[in-house]
Amino acid sequence: MTQSAGPTPSARRKARRFALQGLYEWQLSGNPSWEIEARYRVENAMHKVDLDYFHALLHEVPRHAEELDALFTPHLDRAFGSLDPVELATLRIGTYELKYRVDVPYRVVINEGIELAKTFGAAESHKYINGVLDTLAPMLRPHERD
Repeated sequence: MTQSAGPTPSARRKARRFALQGLYEWQLSGNPSWEIEARYRVENAMHKVDLDYFHALLHEVPRHAEELDALFTPHLDRAFGSLDPVELATLRIGTYELKYRVDVPYRVVINEGIELAKTFGAAESHKYINGVLDTLAPMLRPHERD
């Protein structure tokens, strides 16, 4: 009997992509996470997605949104309200992962945030995401950064 090594990096990446889209919807519409998740599972090919990770991000990020916002807001160079919804969702995912998902190396968190911003964000937003998450990493992962 073979034992699974766990979710693949590409399955996690796909989970983040769907979670970003779901969080974008949640931010704009206020629809509950469970409703967004149910629809995504029906309307999308989710067979190669780390569904546990997708579920965790889609439910835990909104649950901790105020705390996450308070962690990254001091590192913004503009008003919180001027973040576009993609930047906001990306920063929330990255901050959540830095704080609560120590199983994901901080460099992976930053890289995945950059990739999400390149795919879904404005032209230069990936540089902004990189800068903010890079300033958070030493605070939230001081031992890992050493």
